[in-house]
Parts: sequence; structure tokens; C-alpha cells
Amino acid sequence: MKHFLSALKALVGPVIIIGVVAALWFFRAELFGSKEVSETPTASSSGESAEKQTVLEISEQARKNLGLSSAPAKPQAYWRSVTIPGVVADRPGLSDRGVTSPAVGIVTAIHAFPGDTMGPGDALFTLRLFSEYLQNTQTQLFKANQETGIIQEQIDRLSGAVSTGAVSKAKMIELRADMSRQRAIIQSSRQDLLTRGLRPGQIDLVQQQGQFVSTIEVTAPPPLVGNASLVRQTQSEVQQASLITDAASPSDVAYEVQELSVEMGQQVQAGQLLAKLSNHQSLYVVGHAFKREASFLEKVAAESRPVEIEFADDKPADWPTIQQTFRIRHLSNSIDPDNRTFDFFVPLSNQFHAYAKSGEQFLVWRFRPGQRVRIRVPVEQFEDVIVVPADAVVRDGPEAYVFRQNGDLFKQLPVHVLHEDRQSIVIANDGSIPRGSYLAQSSAASLKRVLKSQTASGEQPGLHVHPDGTVHAAH
Repeated sequence: MKHFLSALKALVGPVIIIGVVAALWFFRAELFGSKEVSETPTASSSGESAEKQTVLEISEQARKNLGLSSAPAKPQAYWRSVTIPGVVADRPGLSDRGVTSPAVGIVTAIHAFPGDTMGPGDALFTLRLFSEYLQNTQTQLFKANQETGIIQEQIDRLSGAVSTGAVSKAKMIELRADMSRQRAIIQSSRQDLLTRGLRPGQIDLVQQQGQFVSTIEVTAPPPLVGNASLVRQTQSEVQQASLITDAASPSDVAYEVQELSVEMGQQVQAGQLLAKLSNHQSLYVVGHAFKREASFLEKVAAESRPVEIEFADDKPADWPTIQQTFRIRHLSNSIDPDNRTFDFFVPLSNQFHAYAKSGEQFLVWRFRPGQRVRIRVPVEQFEDVIVVPADAVVRDGPEAYVFRQNGDLFKQLPVHVLHEDRQSIVIANDGSIPRGSYLAQSSAASLKRVLKSQTASGEQPGLHVHPDGTVHAAH
């Protein structure tokens, strides 16, 4: 018995050790984790994991629903610009003209009203003269003309007597001097009446027949030099704009009546303002910049760099294409004390539509004083970069991505953004985008959401299984 117990004790130790080792082996996963290191993963698993996160498939119908289009990525030069607010304004000395009364009188007729369009020489007002000076000038002109006739008769009658000595030469010299004085009076009086608004035909009647003028018409002035012609617009363009086809030629229109300053029956003085006429053909785009922006604005103006202007509430499809290149003309040297900004000025050549209604002509200008604008001023040039629309790039934390199209497949590519604004994003041409790639020009955010959705659902777009069992991505 003792011998049996001693043998049993000898076996207990090894059994316990074996049991502990077996337990450690059995529960090894729980004790040490289940991570297994694979030094040589298959091409199928690595390709599947990578491509599942970067490639998505978009059908042609889906691309149409997204309004998705692609364009080749071409390296180019790009000017970084800053956006400055501005407004369309009248151009002093060209846009507006005042019409004044040539003499003291009473307004007896008004021929044009606000909104009417007038050509040079068209009647605006009729005034009944109430000026003693004007009446005296007409009287002086008629009398001077009569005196010249009398003097001329004396000269003709005495010219033969001078040769015989019956009349002295001094008498003839005196008559000729008197004739010169009367002619000078006639010339000055005619010029005075012209400046008072009388037409040459009326002045001739005053001078020859003594028919004094009691009423005059105040007419639209001739166009200023540099503003004589408006934008030429053919009749077909008028029809395409859905306007009335019997409108007068735009070249016949010079002014639009903006404001009347007098009423019927009102007495006016010489030089008093009667009306304001406008011609919005030549305008200014006035930018409002801060003093810290003055240095690069001065450089842009000095180098005549073109600027871009975005007009608020403008529909380019309804108008001809703007052919003008916008450049800064000058900078203001004063600062607005309220806004702490200074102005700079860009000339603007306007466009208009003309239509006729009830026998009257009307104008509709494309750009109007008070219209808000955004002015993009170039300040820094990037060389050899790729420029895409703002919607072509999507951000995910610090990363930025574009999508390269290959048929129905769109591959996500990380890129380095150098600059971005409201319209464009500048991407470094560092090899991240292969040459000849076609990039999606919009809906990058939508593509990113679809990509995440496909990744979460386990779909594998764009993967092809070869007969040998390996998985490769389509490029």
C-alpha cells in the first residue's frame, strides 16, 4: 500500500504540468489575442481593400442626374485674385446733361417727359419770352440792318462825286467806317440770339423783316465728343430679345429724359435748369477698397492688368457677349470717413434694348447706376498648375480629393490645394494627377458620399477577377 501511494504522488506532478500547458494552449486566443501577422498578403486581399475605398461606378443616367461632366487636366498659368465689392455709377461729364433756359420766359409747353428718348435737336420745351434784353437785341439787329441799307445807298450815290471833287474823301471814309460798325452790330446780335436759342431762320426774319420772336423752343443738345455713338444693335438682335420690331434705329437715340425741373406756366430765369437728360452708354464701375489694398491696386492699374467683373442680377443669355476688356482707369486719393474705403474706377461701355410703344421710343439698359458688382483683381500668378471649378474638389478633414473618370469608373485622387476662391481651385501639378487624366468638374461632394456608401455596404466597384483567382482594379 505504501508503495502504491508513493507511485501515485510521483505521477501527480507531471499530470498537473501537462494540464496547465493544455489549458494555456486551449485558451491562447483569449490570453494573447487573435492577431496574425501575414508577411505576404495575397494580391486579391490587398487590392480589394485599397480599391474599395478609392473607386466607384457611376452610370450614364446617374451622371446626367448629377449634371456631371469631365474635362482634361491641363497645366496652365493662373492669377490669384481678390474680390472687391463695387457698384455701377454714372460717369461724370458723359452720362448726364442738364438743359437750361436760354432767356427769361414762361413755360408754355412741355414736349418730353421722364422715360422718353430724345435725339439731338428734338424739342423739349416751348418758352414765351419775357426778356427785355432779348427784345432789345432783336430791335438792335433790325435797326442795324436798316442802317446798312441806308449807308450803302449813300455810298453808291456819292462814289461818283468823289472823283470830281464835289465830295471829299473824308466823307466816304466816314460812311465806310459807319458801315463797318453796323455790320459788327449785326454779327454780334445774330450770335447773341443764336446763344439764346433762336434758330437761324428766325434770326433772318428778325433781321430782314422785323418779325420779332416771342416764343422759342428749347431742344436737346448735340452729343458730347466721345459719347456721340451708342452701341450698334441690329434689328435681328431686337427681335431675338422679344422686343417690338418697329423700334427706331438705336443710332438715332442720344438721350433719355431723366427728370423735369419745371412745370407748365412756370416763369424761368436765364440759365435756370429745365430738365436732366441721361445717356447711360458710358458708365463707371466703382470699386470700394481698403487702404491696405492700395499697393496692389496701384500696381494693377499701372501695368494695365485686366480685371474681371461679376454683375449682380445680370442674365447674360438675354444680351450680346461683352467684348470689352476691363481695366482700372484711376484710383481715388480720398478715403470715405464712414466706411474707411477709397474708390477706384473701371470704365464700362453699356448695352441696351430699344422698343417702340404707341409711337414712342424707349430704352432698356443692361447695366444701371446702383447695380452691385464684384470685381476680381489679379494679385499673384501661379505657374504650371491645374485649375478646376470649386465643385470639383471635396475635402475630408485635412485631405482634398478630385475624381478621375475612366468610362463609368471614377477614381478618387488626393491633391494638394494651393489656392481657392468662390469659383476656382488651384491644384499643384506634383504628379498626383497623371497626365491626360479627365477630371470630374462638379459634384465632388456627391461622389464622395456615394463612395462612402459603397464602401460601407461592401460593394467592390471596378474590380475584375482573373481566371487565376487574382483580383485587379481597373485603371
